[in-house]
Amino acid sequence: MAELSDPNAFLRMLFAEAVTRADPMRCVPDHLGPKPEGRCVVLGAGKASARMAEAVEAAWGPMEGFVITRYGYDRPTRGIEIAQAAHPVPDAAGVAATRRLLSKAQDLTADDTCIMLISGGGSALLCAPAEGITLEDKQALAADMLASGMPIGDINGIRKELSAVKGGRLAAAVHPAQLRVLMISDVPGDAPGDIASGPTVGHAGNAALALETLANWRVTPPPSIAAFLTAGGTPLNVQDPRLAGVENIIVAAPSHSLKAAADLAMDHGVEVRILGDDLEGEARDLAAQQAQLAVDLSAAGVDRPVLLLSGGECTVTRRGAGVGGPNAEFVLAAAVALQGHPKIHVIACDTDGVDGAAEVAGAVADPTTLALGEAMGISAQAQLTENNAHGFFEAIGAQVVTGPTMTNVNDFRALLVMP
Repeated sequence: MAELSDPNAFLRMLFAEAVTRADPMRCVPDHLGPKPEGRCVVLGAGKASARMAEAVEAAWGPMEGFVITRYGYDRPTRGIEIAQAAHPVPDAAGVAATRRLLSKAQDLTADDTCIMLISGGGSALLCAPAEGITLEDKQALAADMLASGMPIGDINGIRKELSAVKGGRLAAAVHPAQLRVLMISDVPGDAPGDIASGPTVGHAGNAALALETLANWRVTPPPSIAAFLTAGGTPLNVQDPRLAGVENIIVAAPSHSLKAAADLAMDHGVEVRILGDDLEGEARDLAAQQAQLAVDLSAAGVDRPVLLLSGGECTVTRRGAGVGGPNAEFVLAAAVALQGHPKIHVIACDTDGVDGAAEVAGAVADPTTLALGEAMGISAQAQLTENNAHGFFEAIGAQVVTGPTMTNVNDFRALLVMP
């Protein structure tokens, strides 16, 4: 058995390996093939899109194109222009950039090829409100949905109904050019229609379902959005002929990154159990479940370290006024559930380096976590109640801060059970 003298450092190393596996410079070139003949334009959006554009140019040389990424996620491309905008709530820069991207898409002809680069974050960065809906209304609705605990799949389904670019509309704008889409998945199940709200995949939902979902999660939309949905919206059918022939290719996914981390752990003599790459739900509830599983394993006795790995996307229902984030809240809830268990260590981080609205990837917890807080007069349970996980881990020095990772395959969670 490999000696893991610093379990926290070991968990951080596994997270770094998961992020490295999803680096576009590693995963994009394998799916490019030869450079198309004739005019080829690169378009895209998402937290990883600038790095994906950089990877395209590394393989093919300077290219014509335009992509939209999150503030701070730009890369030194040679021909492809990079625009930056806000995430997770869209801003005016995102609206202006999306208009520019649409104008470039509509300039393409049947003799042209478009390489589309799509990754998580594109839902907010590709912002083109449907007619009659203002940016301010979309911003208000986005903030309320994110605070409600609504699953990301439901949020994106509603976004599709309110957009002039999502739900296949960007692909329709590119028509009749040949369209090849390279995607980095950050969604459970890796369905292309769910990544960045499916700008190249037709939408199977409808306005009535969007209204029902908002009601179920007690989110009241602004009057203009309620009126738009009540009138039926303007969905783009999945059978629209402009979408025929679109090639959507997943180049990186949560399962790939979990496997990379699992392989590295096994190289160190650790037994690995992958609980799933598509787990969803309230962060604190999932944390309690996985903490109990780790406790049960420890109680049964293990003769070597056991790693419980999972991915997906948790949600947080805002009840307090703190600075949270689903990964930090997962770790804090797990620490509270474990109550200083001497053999269990925890990490949870978002692979894009941003947990919720904080510029922090996540956090780690170990047998000393609660005691460190108590020594500073900070109650972990009280901070969890206030949704202030980031505040707690910042105080005790247990945050994981990576800066922009230039990729995004969603959450990485691991519990390490030591012998």
